[in-house]
Amino acid sequence: MGRIAIWVLFVSIFLLLHTAISIEEEVKQSLIYFLGQISSNNGEVDPSWGWNMTSDPCKGQWKGVTCNAQLTSIKRIVLDGINLGGKFDAKSLCTVETLTVLSLNNNSIVGEIPEEIGNCNQLTHVYLSGNKFAGNLPNSFSNLNNLKRLHIFDNSFSGQLPDLPQISGLISFLAQNNQFSGEIPKFDFSNLQMFNVSFNNFSGPVPDIKDHFTSSSILGNPGLCGEPLSNSCPASLPLSPEKKSKGFLLKKCLIYLGYVVLGLVFIAFVIYKVVTRKMAKKEKSHEVLKKEVGAEDGSKKPSKSSTSKSEYSIPSTESGIMATPLVLLTSPMVKGLRFEELLKAPAELLGRGRHGSLYKVVLNDGTTLAVKRIKDWPISGENFQSRMERLDQVKHYNVLPAAAFYSSKEEKLLVYGYQQNGSLFKLLHGTQNGTKVDWDIRLNIAASIAEALAFMHGKLCEDGIAHGNIKSPNIIFNKNMDPCISEYGLMVVDNQDKTMAQPKGRTYNTFSVDIYGFGVILLELLTGKLVQHNGSELARWVHSVVREEWTAEVFDKTLIKEGANVERMVSLLQVALKCINPSQEARPNMNQVATMINTIKDEEESFIKSTGSIV
Repeated sequence: MGRIAIWVLFVSIFLLLHTAISIEEEVKQSLIYFLGQISSNNGEVDPSWGWNMTSDPCKGQWKGVTCNAQLTSIKRIVLDGINLGGKFDAKSLCTVETLTVLSLNNNSIVGEIPEEIGNCNQLTHVYLSGNKFAGNLPNSFSNLNNLKRLHIFDNSFSGQLPDLPQISGLISFLAQNNQFSGEIPKFDFSNLQMFNVSFNNFSGPVPDIKDHFTSSSILGNPGLCGEPLSNSCPASLPLSPEKKSKGFLLKKCLIYLGYVVLGLVFIAFVIYKVVTRKMAKKEKSHEVLKKEVGAEDGSKKPSKSSTSKSEYSIPSTESGIMATPLVLLTSPMVKGLRFEELLKAPAELLGRGRHGSLYKVVLNDGTTLAVKRIKDWPISGENFQSRMERLDQVKHYNVLPAAAFYSSKEEKLLVYGYQQNGSLFKLLHGTQNGTKVDWDIRLNIAASIAEALAFMHGKLCEDGIAHGNIKSPNIIFNKNMDPCISEYGLMVVDNQDKTMAQPKGRTYNTFSVDIYGFGVILLELLTGKLVQHNGSELARWVHSVVREEWTAEVFDKTLIKEGANVERMVSLLQVALKCINPSQEARPNMNQVATMINTIKDEEESFIKSTGSIV
């Protein structure tokens, strides 16, 4: 009897082991099929990736696969930027019941995402950005109750979004640059750390994102209305309840019609007053610009008999010699633009600074420009033109190029394409405050600006043209929310310029001043604090905290709360401290700075891919 029991036990164990092995084989086979479907090799898997039936996904080092500490279950699949170009097969993927992180960014995967994606119910992070996905986002996405981050931007998804707000733990949703339509679901914006649905086809009222996100997260959706957008939603007519009597229904309709007529009259009156006031404001700003340009060039007021052409002609210098006309650079934005057309266009004063004023100008064809007016710049017209033409030859994606310029004896005008997404200063402290700017975003901003500044310094070193005034208000965001350095080369720093936090008695090196200014920007990104007196106060405070060995107290509490990697933040802080070294000779050059920051960025990305700890 004992022998029979032992035999039965042996058979049972054998069957259990066989079943476990069969399930493991099925998972491997499904994953290999999944990779074959999304690859661009007609279902064939690259042998060098190690995805085969003879190896173990956890022990055989399958490319992009990460398992748990015991190497018994698959947790993450990260296959970013490896030229995948097939279709997404969710059914085979979801056989991996333990999968938590899926990242397929920056490939060329096509087609729709099947409804079976809802079976991957352990997923916490889904990154599918930068592909060619199309069609509707399946409704089953709303069943992924463990989902924390969903990034699907830069695709061709369309249709309405599923009921994503029912995922209570969702903290990040990025879906910009798609073709989604319908209304934006009412997310719990107090819980979201990152949110962006800009440049889609959404319509209807904007959900209540006030105090959480700004208009930059919803831009490029012409059908949206309501705060924080400038266009308000039209008043809707209340629906009449069903009435038994047709006469009563007609009476109600007439009453409502009367309300509508009164409402339209009132709205028309309000619009008239607003437009009139706005036109008056723009005309006033335009007159200020025109008068300032004319007055400081020494031009005379036109007589009553002057023609329209002479009224807006380019002003003359005090010596009576005609000033340099508007010079158009290689930008197609201002093709054929004339100086008189620039002066006639409505102009809105955006701000004044120590070195000049900034205007927003809208041309007749709808083109919106930013015009920088600089006063008392001690540079000859010939040298200024030479400088602008040289800058036009050196272009970088993260440096905003000038489109045209005008030079007279007393002042200079620089014409740029208008960027509506604000500056880094506003993103961190100003009207865009409330937007969650996490560690990853700040690190990417720092890396982009460092690379751009290093490029410009390298190309313009022999010309001696640095930025001269690098600070967070001069870091602006283009339509893709990529950071760009504005006003490059518009300041010549001399030995008497006391605005720069430099040791006394030293000769100023403008490139070194740029490095100092960039170091202050790094401190601003790390601490989240306002910069005053060109960063000297912030630099002193950081040094004092670091000396007391309380380095962690330096960092923005928002970053600490979100779980940003302190080791990498300390590394970036060390780069910042090197940049603001009181000794110019001890500061690294921008090439070295960019290399150091890119190393930190690479470490962060490697850490994310290996652990799935995507903040």
